[in-house]
Amino acid sequence: MPTCRPILSCLAVAIAFCIPHGARAEPLRLAVAANFAGTAQILADAYTARGGERPTVSSGSSGQLATQITQGAPFDLFLSADAERPRDLVAQGLADPASRTTYAIGQLVLWQPDGAAPPHAAPLGAATLAANGFTRLAICNPQTAPYGAASIQALHALGVYDTVSNKLVVANSVAQALQFARSGNAELAFVALAQVHDGHGGAYWLVPQKLYAPIVQDAVVLSHAPHPGEAHAFMTFLQGPQARKLIEAAGYVVPATAGTAP
Repeated sequence: MPTCRPILSCLAVAIAFCIPHGARAEPLRLAVAANFAGTAQILADAYTARGGERPTVSSGSSGQLATQITQGAPFDLFLSADAERPRDLVAQGLADPASRTTYAIGQLVLWQPDGAAPPHAAPLGAATLAANGFTRLAICNPQTAPYGAASIQALHALGVYDTVSNKLVVANSVAQALQFARSGNAELAFVALAQVHDGHGGAYWLVPQKLYAPIVQDAVVLSHAPHPGEAHAFMTFLQGPQARKLIEAAGYVVPATAGTAP
């Protein structure tokens, strides 16, 4: 009676030759805070141009991403909008402590899109908030997004929180806060300077740093990273001069020296 084994063996060999050596089902995956999503795509392009495998970027609020990581989401690196959540992941054994580094310091702006109604007198600034002549101000959730926490701190520091708190529209992320203003669901929004630099137009006020705690943004390689070697290679690139120049050009302050965060 004829057997199928020779045929199956030949088929297995044929399939093996059709699969590229070293191929993997998923690329390097970056979990990136929403404020940094556009910059992360620029960095991904630069990293790929240097010969690295192009990573994929998944964005959201830092709190949402940290929760996904604790639930086993298969990310390789976490680029947070704060230092607290990467530090917590290290404490839980979910991230490599030696890899944690401060890659950027965020800058908060009050943004008004083109055509916002009612129009506000230029220049946009603290007086705009004090005048209280708007109906809705978008911020991201201060519980899950560091830029939202900074927005609340700035409003308190300016002494206007009590008068504008009933006009706050709370978004899930700083990207959604920007979208609320762009779509007309708010006349103003607190967002990251880097988002304004992405070409959204409008007017903005760079909120003085003294009005809120520094938005120190840390990155970390995750302990369960599916591709640890590539993850550490990307982290090395992130701390290098090319990446630092791109991050600064995008609208962030970069640390004086790259290295492990305290």
